[in-house]
Amino acid sequence: TSPSEAGRAPDISNLSPRERADRLYDRVMRLSSEGKTDSIQFFAPMALSVYQTLGPLDADLRYDFGRVAEVAGAQQIARAQADSILASDSTHLLGLVLGIRAAQLRGDSAAARDYAKRLLAAEPSENAKGLPEYQRHQGDILEALAEARRK
Repeated sequence: TSPSEAGRAPDISNLSPRERADRLYDRVMRLSSEGKTDSIQFFAPMALSVYQTLGPLDADLRYDFGRVAEVAGAQQIARAQADSILASDSTHLLGLVLGIRAAQLRGDSAAARDYAKRLLAAEPSENAKGLPEYQRHQGDILEALAEARRK
């Protein structure tokens, strides 16, 4: 790879909307972990607009959409995605994790504690399901469980 090729952004024009969403999610989450808020503010709106154009969203996509919204500070979108996941499955681990994060973002510690209790109660039976989205987001789930156990 030449230096000029290494500096260019990858061409995502031939990717499906789902692949674009996945790439943008990964980038925004990486930028968030690196504390690069200026870059998050650049890429998050792009990612949010891709999620808004996708067809029906499954729990995995809703979680990704909500996480991007969370790191961008769009707490209403994060909360709506958590609520949508939990409306379909009240014990879905990603819905509960996102519920905790959205509640913390809006400063609602009582709601965050409630979601954390629900997460701890749901974890054994939900983990036994071995859902692909649980594997994909295992780090987030484990982090939320550890935090819930400390409270």
